[in-house]
Amino acid sequence: MLPPASPSQTLIDEPPKHLSLTRKLVLLLMFCFAQFLDAFNISALFSAIPALEASMNITESQSVWIISAFQLTFASSLLISGRISDVYDPEKAFIGGVFALGLLSVGAGFLNDEIAIIIFRALTGIASAMTIPSALTLLVNIFPDPLEQARAIGIFGGCGAVANVLGLLIGAMLVQWASFHWVFWFVGLVAIPVALGSLFIIPPEIAKVVDEPDERIARWKSLDLIGVFLLTVALILFIFAVTSGSVDGWATATVLVPLIISILMTVGFFYWETLIPVDKAAIPPRTWFYNNFSVLFGSALLPFFWWSTVFTIFTNLWQNVFRWSVISTAVHMFPIGVLAFAMSFTGSLSRVFSPKWIILTGLSLLAVATTLLALGGGQPEQYWSFVFPAFALGSAGAMLTYTHTNIAIFQAAPASMSGTVGAIFNGALEFGSAIGLAAVSSIETSFEATHGGPDEYYGRSMAFWFLLGVVVLEIISVSCFYQRNTDHLPQPKFNDPVYDNAAWQQSKEKNNDIQNVPTTRKVEMTNSPV
Repeated sequence: MLPPASPSQTLIDEPPKHLSLTRKLVLLLMFCFAQFLDAFNISALFSAIPALEASMNITESQSVWIISAFQLTFASSLLISGRISDVYDPEKAFIGGVFALGLLSVGAGFLNDEIAIIIFRALTGIASAMTIPSALTLLVNIFPDPLEQARAIGIFGGCGAVANVLGLLIGAMLVQWASFHWVFWFVGLVAIPVALGSLFIIPPEIAKVVDEPDERIARWKSLDLIGVFLLTVALILFIFAVTSGSVDGWATATVLVPLIISILMTVGFFYWETLIPVDKAAIPPRTWFYNNFSVLFGSALLPFFWWSTVFTIFTNLWQNVFRWSVISTAVHMFPIGVLAFAMSFTGSLSRVFSPKWIILTGLSLLAVATTLLALGGGQPEQYWSFVFPAFALGSAGAMLTYTHTNIAIFQAAPASMSGTVGAIFNGALEFGSAIGLAAVSSIETSFEATHGGPDEYYGRSMAFWFLLGVVVLEIISVSCFYQRNTDHLPQPKFNDPVYDNAAWQQSKEKNNDIQNVPTTRKVEMTNSPV
């Protein structure tokens, strides 16, 4: 017997209202602004951190939490945000998230106290987490055609990649020509008008849900608050542990205790999800058995990890060792943004070629780029011979992997789960970045202690060799476990069997063909000895 339909199946499972192309593009622009601001919130602060440290008289290890506080709450709030977007109204979640992001950023700009800024940054991470799954839910509903949807998701992701580089440049200019306060105010000046404009531009019928008392109770129960609580706390403790471990060392109680508790709570979460009905679970266990979902989740761990490693290592090297200015550092990073944005327009290729081959192409480019960075880059004159081609190839490869993993993972799961899928995908990006940076930082520090210190490139080179090993593992994983038999098939429905989607789809098509056979032909088939 099939499980009951999920209360999260709202209008997104039905044919959406027709919207003009102009309105669709304006809506896409609004969603892209939100994606841009979420990435900008991290990258711009890389330029502002030195000024923040000087202004507040804080150490480098203390300033890490100004960035980490945002990442911690952002990653841990994605799941509840995705459930709210699926079960309730994604339009209200998006507008409320963007508006809160703007107000909190304006408030943070007036602060000069370390603790107060960290608290505001943590609240900003929660607000930002409300914008991404809701934007993806609305995006999937506004662009139901697979080709249009692939293009829209690609551009949406590309704006985040561009913000990673433009954030460095804009942040550098604001810090050098104004003050670090304007980095926060810039976010508010963009976010608040976007939220107000979205009130009038997002059509209410796109995210309309039934608001009867019984439906409200059903939706409340479908939030799976126990499961969300378990995973949220587990993620907070885990990110706290790996961030602290990379700064203070791993053999301390403040690292090991939260790390062990987070692992136990994660195991408890997955066990809890097996005990409750599938339509009430935050992440139903069957989600991981949708074709290619698990391998795509693994692929999503890499792109932000690669970008974050490159930004962290070369920002530190160029400013602290080469003594380049903040603006010069940002300009030398520009190839990353240009190539990433260009690759974001390749979304339509996923309807022509198998995503497997596109993702493997991206991973191969990453392997070449990471090898170049491991071999050279420790001298200013090596920028054009090693770093520039590595940035171009690597950023193109990371964006191909990001874009087509994003498109494929939405096609692998039901449309009614798009908010949750968006949360899982973006959680994987942040999760991979947090774990990867902690590992890279530990490797770099340990080798620098015995090979010339931070002024030498040896520790950074070892970090890139480690990153190359991760890329090779991803190539092997996608090559062996990605199945192409469901490429370009329609998205499954929430109640469809998940263990063999391709066979089920073919059986369904054959069954439909038999149902459409004329009556006289059916009689002939019945009398046939076969």
